[in-house]
Amino acid sequence: MKTAIIAGAGPAGLTAAYELLKRTDIKPVVFEATDAIGGIAQTFNYKGNRIDIGGHRFFSKSERVMDWWFNILPRQGAPAADTVEKQHEIEYAVEAVIEYLCPECIDEGLRTQDVGQRNADFPKSQFLSPNSSIKTINKQAPDPEKDDLVMLQRPRLSRIFYRKHFFPYPIGITFTVAKRLGFFNTFLIGLSYLWRQMRPLKDETYLDAFYRNRFGDRLYRTFFEAYTEKVWGVPCSAIRADWGAQRVKGLSLKRAVAHAVKDLLSSDFKKAQAERETSLITRFFYPKFGPGQMWETVTKHVRACGGEVRMKRRISGVHLQGNEVIAVTVENVETGKTERMPCDYFFSTMPIKHLVGMTTPHPSAKVVEVAEGLQYRDFLTVGLLLRKLHVQEKGKKPQVDVPDNWIYIQEGRVRVGRVQIFNNWSPYMVADRKNTIWIGLEYFVNEGGDLWVMPDWDLIALGIREMEQIGFLNKEDVLDACVLRMPKAYPAYIGSYDQLHVVRDYVNTIPNLFLIGRNGMHRYNNQDHSMLAAMTAVDNILAGQRDKSNLWDINLDMVYHEEKK
Repeated sequence: MKTAIIAGAGPAGLTAAYELLKRTDIKPVVFEATDAIGGIAQTFNYKGNRIDIGGHRFFSKSERVMDWWFNILPRQGAPAADTVEKQHEIEYAVEAVIEYLCPECIDEGLRTQDVGQRNADFPKSQFLSPNSSIKTINKQAPDPEKDDLVMLQRPRLSRIFYRKHFFPYPIGITFTVAKRLGFFNTFLIGLSYLWRQMRPLKDETYLDAFYRNRFGDRLYRTFFEAYTEKVWGVPCSAIRADWGAQRVKGLSLKRAVAHAVKDLLSSDFKKAQAERETSLITRFFYPKFGPGQMWETVTKHVRACGGEVRMKRRISGVHLQGNEVIAVTVENVETGKTERMPCDYFFSTMPIKHLVGMTTPHPSAKVVEVAEGLQYRDFLTVGLLLRKLHVQEKGKKPQVDVPDNWIYIQEGRVRVGRVQIFNNWSPYMVADRKNTIWIGLEYFVNEGGDLWVMPDWDLIALGIREMEQIGFLNKEDVLDACVLRMPKAYPAYIGSYDQLHVVRDYVNTIPNLFLIGRNGMHRYNNQDHSMLAAMTAVDNILAGQRDKSNLWDINLDMVYHEEKK
């Protein structure tokens, strides 16, 4: 039997393992350096309160990905714990159709179901036959109050908090926005935009020019400059425009103004304004216990069906013979012991600079130089358990709760970048959801920098102080707290990124080496794009296709994944 070794148990690596088991006779062996499944899409559990690192909405324009998710965690068929009290409008599923890869997966599924439904819904003889190990079964859509393997449908709301006002995200020009910015300021924003339209910056290599040409200098300075520099830690003039092009496809002030004028001429002005304020998807799907539950469940399937997922095992060497990977060196993180393992295919989700640095024979000096020059942005979350929020919006009474999934903190005087409210992602993310609010303060940092090395309690104190400063909570309402660090969360579009094609060309000469995932491709991919890259890699193996340029076409010209049709 052929073997595929996969570096990393995140969405890309585990998708590759699952697809190999489903569609080939290649055995996947996944090595994960940490003790957590899911990579940046893991769910961290602190005393029953769960943290989603960075926030993962399960929504994709790819039906292939959506169907894949629902096959692992079926859509809910009954209300969740907070549906009635929060008056959520849910499109309930009636039936779940699940494709199991092997009899052992069916056994795993049986163990997670409500005891009273097992015999009724899963007569085992119905699914097994000597002709195929893959079986499709139909069952009643799961009830999240009874079943754990379930995908919830959740309302989407993300806003910007700036000068004690909430603004829609992404920013658009509406009457409400103009009022909060000030009508004279809005007028100046318009003039600034017109000026830049008459005198556009010719060179859009870097992000500052990209944004200024589309929004004008004044709006750029208001909503884009400080926040983007907070995220990446460098001036916008040093960030390649590729990142902006990927995140704001089709968005410009011209488009926003056109929508606003259309709203003003509409016979139903209020309705048009409401629709404009929710120009992105209004609902998304989310695992009951956070994104990590998806990948923990996939791991169970992979292991049950003959694949391997080994934890605390780090790939420390990649060995080539001719133009193919023939083996890797695997290190036990706890003992330091190493072993050499042969392979027929190698899938890498590790940072490119690590991969190139451990490859023997060594690539050319130019490939090594480019790989070493790639940079990353790291991430940490301060989790705060509160009795209640105390959100002070200008001109309004303090709010003890808000409906947002996350809030972008535009204030330049604090270092926190976003705030997640985990109660609004899933009621099951919080141990005592009725009496506590569980939030995550997100900081974009550099590994080894002042925040990264700051003791946890000092970070917690900083977070509380900043939240009080912008009017989000009262210190006396804090019940508990924790800190979670995630290195290399974001591949940065700085450093040698503009020469990444050198590494791509090198990898393309090695037909059994596949770069997938956010760090594997050094691209700010969403979860679904990472999965599609893994699926496409397996497609290529089945088709005998040696050229891997189609992996790099994913997410180049695709519609922004959260925009409404």
